[in-house]
Amino acid sequence: MPSNAPSPPGPAAVLCGLAGWVPPRVVTNDELAARLDTDDIWIRTRTGIRRRHVAEPGQATSDLAVEAGRLALDSAGGAPADAVIVTTTTPDRPCPATAPVVATRLGLAGAAAFDVGAVCTGFVYGLATAAGLIAAGVARRVLLIGADTYSTIVDPLDRTNAVIFGDGAGAVVLRAGDADEAGTVGHFDLGSDGAHEDLITVAAGGSRRRSTGDEPSHAERHFAMRGKEVYRHAVTRMAASARATLELAGWKTDDVDHFVPHQANLRILHSVADDLGLPRERCVANVDAVGNTGAASIPLALADAATRHRTRPGDRLLLTAFGGGLTWGSCLMTWPELAPLPQPERTTR
Repeated sequence: MPSNAPSPPGPAAVLCGLAGWVPPRVVTNDELAARLDTDDIWIRTRTGIRRRHVAEPGQATSDLAVEAGRLALDSAGGAPADAVIVTTTTPDRPCPATAPVVATRLGLAGAAAFDVGAVCTGFVYGLATAAGLIAAGVARRVLLIGADTYSTIVDPLDRTNAVIFGDGAGAVVLRAGDADEAGTVGHFDLGSDGAHEDLITVAAGGSRRRSTGDEPSHAERHFAMRGKEVYRHAVTRMAASARATLELAGWKTDDVDHFVPHQANLRILHSVADDLGLPRERCVANVDAVGNTGAASIPLALADAATRHRTRPGDRLLLTAFGGGLTWGSCLMTWPELAPLPQPERTTR
């Protein structure tokens, strides 16, 4: 990756495989309006979302991760990975991690496998982790999957959040390579602020709530978000993180060909782009078709851009995300040479 900053020691992480997968079931705004006090215009005006995909009963996060992971491995030529990372807020179980079962189902039993939890920033954290494994020589090929089934934690009668979130999985394969190759992923900025842990939360299910011995309420079992405060933090943190990453690499805003933010909602995406001085047409967005898919949102957006031929080898991308924790992070990459991605109807608008 061209840069004024020195390259890190060890091999670079190069993206060589990419895929996205969403469940077949589509939930439109009109379907939600039938049970909630809302309508299609209200949802589209405030979020930019027209529809989202929802997992079927009994379908878990690992099921989505396996689908995306298999497609990504195929995209990378079919060679196995020696490490599997699943980043998710909705693991199959609190214990064990979801990644080992995903690895085994993909025929990668014996590979290192673990989960990363950073909510909607998870994919960027996962990229940094995968790049670190490769740079340290721990792995030569890493399968990174962002997967979430928010339909399992969002109250279906919650008018505020039920319209925002969807289910999906996106995956990339990273291999050891050279820093000047197309597809190189590098220059990261990661951050957190636990003082605001209550802005995005599921109160029940962990040791904090279980230790009280009391039965959790209905609200505590479901996802909660203080939207106005989250909006302010998201725009501020994502823009600042993106600037820090550009500065680290010696890039200017004009050097960025494509801006790929976490697909929270269209207003946040455009606000961050405006804050950075990036033309909105450089913003890669598919939130209208899939909603906010958490850790899956950035790889799904990348896969969508690839299927639409928006990207060319050597294009320079800026990725940034914000999530509960609070967490945030950004990274830079150049677009690789990839075989054409399949375009099943359910993964396109």
